[in-house]
Amino acid sequence: MRDKIVINTAYAEASIAAIKSTVGDGRALCALSGGVDSMVCAALMSRAIGQNLVCIFVDTGLMRLNEGDEVEKLFYDSFNSQFIRIDAEDRFLTKLAGITDPEAKRKIIGEEFIRVFEEEAKKLGTIDFLVQGTIYPDIAESGVGQSLVKSHHNVGGLPDVIDFKEIIEPLRDLYKDEVRQLGTILGMPDHAVHRQPFPGPGLAVRVIGEITKPKLDTLRHADHIFREEIAKAGLDKTIWQYFAVITDIKSVGMTANARTYGHVIALRAVHSQQATEAQVAHLPYNLLSTIVTRITSEVPGVSRIVYDITPKPPATIEWE
Repeated sequence: MRDKIVINTAYAEASIAAIKSTVGDGRALCALSGGVDSMVCAALMSRAIGQNLVCIFVDTGLMRLNEGDEVEKLFYDSFNSQFIRIDAEDRFLTKLAGITDPEAKRKIIGEEFIRVFEEEAKKLGTIDFLVQGTIYPDIAESGVGQSLVKSHHNVGGLPDVIDFKEIIEPLRDLYKDEVRQLGTILGMPDHAVHRQPFPGPGLAVRVIGEITKPKLDTLRHADHIFREEIAKAGLDKTIWQYFAVITDIKSVGMTANARTYGHVIALRAVHSQQATEAQVAHLPYNLLSTIVTRITSEVPGVSRIVYDITPKPPATIEWE
């Protein structure tokens, strides 16, 4: 455990000064996922180096339903830096074809992200710095200074050789709640600061087994219904994280009195403050029933829904 960090205006100003000292007159490329960490990281970098910052959002095909468009709108509503959106779905899914091991998936995604950034940086001229929204739990879980839990794509998933002078991680000492506090101090809109966490590898860690576009599309649809019903119930502001997972098993079901054999979808909702531990959200049974009815009737190829009630530890928040 590290010492407590007080997040206030002085902390923000010191962070901005440190970035200015590191980058100088150089240019930096910020890896923007659209999640809270990367957006707060971009806000901090933008304050420090202004137009010398280029934010790149790589649409990997592993995003939630309509996520790419939402990220782009969120950026233009909040920032005045250069923004580039890269469509890399085919590239990532080709690299991930046939891969089932979770660590292998993370390392492939981590390396491919870097290669995309390197290629784009060369098009933009001299860019010495790569900026990532790595936070303290990413470092801890990736085995830096302790045993490995899982490689985060921006930590243990990085390739050995990187074509940048230096990687800047201005949030690496902060927990998620502290990142949110910093975002508020930097003047970011409330809806951006309080978005629920979304993993850097995207839905890749919520597809068990091989990742395919049909499985991703099924998961996107089921996850959208789950999140929509949570919001309708007014629980979206009180639950830390809630999402669907498509498992690697199928189950017998019935539709119109005929036998089906479809996917098993797992739902997960947890309460947490720093992501280092989490407690299960006790969703109302009638809400779960509504969600199950909608998913099984609206999402083709789904036969069964289960609800994950495992806390962290012993489980992690994500399934992979």
